[in-house]
Amino acid sequence: MIFTIAARELRGLFLSPLAWTLLAVVQGLLAWIFLVLVGDFRNLQGRLAALDNAPGVTDLVAAPLFRVAAWVLLLLAPLLTMRLLSEERRTGTLDLLLSAPIGSTAIILGKYLGVMAFLSVMIAMIALMPLVLAAGAPLDFGKLLAGLLGLILLAGSFAAAGLYLSALTTQPALAAAATFGLLLLLWVIDMAGTSQKTAGSLFAYLSLPRHFDALLLGLFDSADVAYYLLFVVACLGLAIRRLDDARLRD
Repeated sequence: MIFTIAARELRGLFLSPLAWTLLAVVQGLLAWIFLVLVGDFRNLQGRLAALDNAPGVTDLVAAPLFRVAAWVLLLLAPLLTMRLLSEERRTGTLDLLLSAPIGSTAIILGKYLGVMAFLSVMIAMIALMPLVLAAGAPLDFGKLLAGLLGLILLAGSFAAAGLYLSALTTQPALAAAATFGLLLLLWVIDMAGTSQKTAGSLFAYLSLPRHFDALLLGLFDSADVAYYLLFVVACLGLAIRRLDDARLRD
């Protein structure tokens, strides 16, 4: 049943003009940035040849591209997740779904996997850009895979937060605004508490991009992966609890 719900959500996204528009805009924007980065790398090749341990195409093209893609996903995720539950609650179709012999866990996981499948397609298309450079330049596939893993984990965290906040309201626009506000707070939270060492360390750990930046550098740490997985589990658990409460009220 989980995969049935996921397939329904994925099909609904691809039938939506909004999803296709976002996909086209994102790919066009990132393709332009990719070409700019490649041009800059070509201009720097003469200087890099004279340096020891000079950064390669992975550091100067793929990593910056993935950083921009992370910001794009920050803006995109609220728009993709805002209707997952709020729209169904507003139209009354969620009540029909809750009355069916389907557990809240299956509903949440199905919707989450559906939007993650769409985001995975988008990330795969982004990954093709630096991969085409392998024909003419040496790529550090370890760093590339670590960066892709970070991008997927980051997208998964965005989608989980958006799904939970979508379960709290009947207004998709409000869900999108709340999701963006929460994600932006977690994006810049490490800027707070810099005057106190303990608070600064805590805020730095809670910051979403700090763990992503480490993976972009090729530094695979299980603590970074665990952070994203715990964030996803917490958000999905809260969303399941919210659906269970709605089912009991009905």
